[in-house]
Amino acid sequence: MSRVLRFVFRGLIVLVALVGVVGVLFGYLVYSPAPEVPPLSGTLTKGAIEAGGLKRTYLTYVPRRLAKGAPLVVVMHGSGENGAQMRIATGYGFDRLADERGFAVVYPNAYNGYWDACNIVGDVSTNGLNIDDVGFLTGMVDTLISEIGVDPGRVFAAGSSRGGFMAFRLALEAPSRFRAVAAVSANLPTPENSKCKPAGEGASVMIVNGTEDPLVPFDGGSVSLFGLFYRLGKVRSSRESAQYFADLNHITGTPETSQTRVADGVNVEQVLWRNDSRVEVELVAVRGGGHGIPQPYRRHPRLLGPSPKEPNGPAVIWAFFERQRPVMSPLPD
Repeated sequence: MSRVLRFVFRGLIVLVALVGVVGVLFGYLVYSPAPEVPPLSGTLTKGAIEAGGLKRTYLTYVPRRLAKGAPLVVVMHGSGENGAQMRIATGYGFDRLADERGFAVVYPNAYNGYWDACNIVGDVSTNGLNIDDVGFLTGMVDTLISEIGVDPGRVFAAGSSRGGFMAFRLALEAPSRFRAVAAVSANLPTPENSKCKPAGEGASVMIVNGTEDPLVPFDGGSVSLFGLFYRLGKVRSSRESAQYFADLNHITGTPETSQTRVADGVNVEQVLWRNDSRVEVELVAVRGGGHGIPQPYRRHPRLLGPSPKEPNGPAVIWAFFERQRPVMSPLPD
């Protein structure tokens, strides 16, 4: 019996050691230190509206003494997250810029943490609730236009991961409300994997993708993490996604291309489609970047690939939004 006990005891020691190693490895891969909260001038408030028979919520950051007619930036989180976590994930980058450049920021919460984007694979509307996220987001914007007095012609939307996929849906189905969108770590679904139909042209589009993204393939293919998690079906390549929007907006000709070498050996390639219209499309390829918005304030979990400190994603996105010429848009009823 003593030999059996010793054998069992040794087995337990080995098991505990293995669990410990797995725990350390897991922590190494997923740990992401929270950024320091910066000094900000404004206030963060909670808001809620009813959309599709459901109570939908959001956080709004308004800088102190924000001028009437200022722009509004909608920032959408990734799968399983919420607006408060998105503020942290960006290192409060949009709030910092809001103070500097004079715009309001709103962080909406997806219902149960998952946006109903264009993908057929992973379609959350099949859960029977028939979530209308386009209706929620446009309704939220209309509410803020009324409450804060932001410019209805300068409403922008940015999102990362599934939030980026949702940004594509807004560009396709609500171009009259969103002057421009920026999708990070996202590509357009392939035609057989998309349920969205474009309502028309009009929204400028920026795509910011890392070439070393382990979840959303830069060159197209199936979206998944290790083939097990966050499956969203097949997507186009980043270049094909940008070209789709250039074609949709009738921007012809060869795009302008430039490259910049930044910190950590990362190269940033910018491909810009534009003409004499008010719409443009830009692809920002972060060569050496992983999944998530690159920025200097927070390192993403190692599980999601390299996390370069440059370029400053929120700043790149705002620069794109800021240069879009405003258009007249009717106030909501």
